[in-house]
Amino acid sequence: MRRPENTTDSDPARSADEGAATATPNAPPADEGGGVSRRTLLLAGAGVAVAAAVGEAVGEPSAAKPSARQRTRMPTVFLPHGGGPCFFMDWTMGPRDTWKPLAAWLRALPASLPAKPKALLVVSAHWETATPTVLTSARPPLLFDYYGFPKHTYALTWPAPGAPRLAARVGQLLKAAGLQHAEDGARGFDHGVFVPLKVAWPKAEIPTVQLSLQRGLDPTAHLALGRALAPLRDEGVLIVGSGMSYHNMRGFMQPTSRAASARFDRWLAETCAAPAAHRDVRLAAWAKAPEARACHPREEHLLPLMVVAGAAGSDVGRVAFRGEAMGVQLSAHRFG
Repeated sequence: MRRPENTTDSDPARSADEGAATATPNAPPADEGGGVSRRTLLLAGAGVAVAAAVGEAVGEPSAAKPSARQRTRMPTVFLPHGGGPCFFMDWTMGPRDTWKPLAAWLRALPASLPAKPKALLVVSAHWETATPTVLTSARPPLLFDYYGFPKHTYALTWPAPGAPRLAARVGQLLKAAGLQHAEDGARGFDHGVFVPLKVAWPKAEIPTVQLSLQRGLDPTAHLALGRALAPLRDEGVLIVGSGMSYHNMRGFMQPTSRAASARFDRWLAETCAAPAAHRDVRLAAWAKAPEARACHPREEHLLPLMVVAGAAGSDVGRVAFRGEAMGVQLSAHRFG
């Protein structure tokens, strides 16, 4: 986010280089948007109880006892990454504690997982390429791709090692699914990666790989990308989509935006909680959702959700966090 102007390997991380990276500054109603009725959602056992600020939504999709594999399988997570380096500065575009609830949820995220991840695979809203591209560096730098923020925020560090073996595994899975991909050994982690994960994993000890979005922002293509990556969940890899459930730079802090964001957010919660087949149909047609384009004039901040939903398989989603920032409603979603 730019500041407004006044306005195969069972242990894919095993051989990751543990050296420190060098920071390099670079000055709704249930039948809308997809046709799944509220009755269908309820019959699917996918009720969502939304947290007012921080906390997991309650509700179990099935009474069946989970298998050992299911108990250790990583979930997939879509998280809002906030505004620029918002967690590491005195916020001036609204109350000083604007981002405090989201920061608290991010800090609690590791303890909510079934085990410590062996690696993180992150799809950020801030990297788009013609072909899905995976970072292969063992020691990725940081890419300070935000502008107009305090000087000290361009000296932040988050020296998480890369994971070349995981990067290779990603390529293998995409190829097996008939999807083209490319590699990049030079680019650094953008702020959609290092800003929220510096809060969640401040020691930067978990090997991390970033995967780009594909230009064109086709939701169906990104759902397919996630499906191809699903096996990583059983290999100890946490798949993270980093974006925003609302991202309209002209809409932040505007009187009409909260109602619009709440309506879209309600549709998003119902969609993520639907059975997988219905969920994917609705996500593919997300632009028909209530207030869709008011919340996302351009959808790059929503597309990481498509990847984590695709990787979720039959796991239904739930609202993991819901709060308000800069006059709009924001949410995080977890599958599994």
